Amino acid sequence: MSVNMSKGQQISLSKSDGGALTVVRMGLGWQAAPRKGFFGKLAGNREIDLDASAVLFAGQEFVDVVFFQHLVSNDGSVRHTGDNLVGGAGQGGDDESIVVDLERLPAHVDGVVFTVNSFTGQTFEEVQNAFCRLVDETNGQELARYTLTGGGHHTAQIMAKVHRSGSGWQMAAIGEPATGRTFQDLLPVVARHL
Repeated sequence: MSVNMSKGQQISLSKSDGGALTVVRMGLGWQAAPRKGFFGKLAGNREIDLDASAVLFAGQEFVDVVFFQHLVSNDGSVRHTGDNLVGGAGQGGDDESIVVDLERLPAHVDGVVFTVNSFTGQTFEEVQNAFCRLVDETNGQELARYTLTGGGHHTAQIMAKVHRSGSGWQMAAIGEPATGRTFQDLLPVVARHL
């Protein structure tokens, strides 16, 4: 059963049978919002290139990142499935996915922060039906979904964080708007959530 998360909410990622999750997938989906006005409708929707990134941390220390130019973490535990340049899935499937093997993450990595940025520079006012979701990759069950609502003049979003909590993992919905075209631009904002 999936949990629809709201900004600031945290959930445990333990399985309902008491077992621990081993592999999760963070999926990102979006659509270009329809243009407004007569001429906007004639021109049709713009293609929007949103990019999902996973930034790995040990405490406050940056360890590694997985994004469209570095598809697999140095240790092999995190893998980006590929860059989608136009979106389109919206409420349906994922446009971009990042798979995290929680058991293979090095012991010193205690947090993975997921971000999304508009590489082409459009703001979230031009995006609709954007979401991120966490899926148990072993059985395909959606565990949590965070819907990005409200648009805004920002070009990026610090979406969620998966972090160690005792012997298990938790997910926190962050949903903080930011400005930047790449994950590097977002690091100062990400640091506030470690």
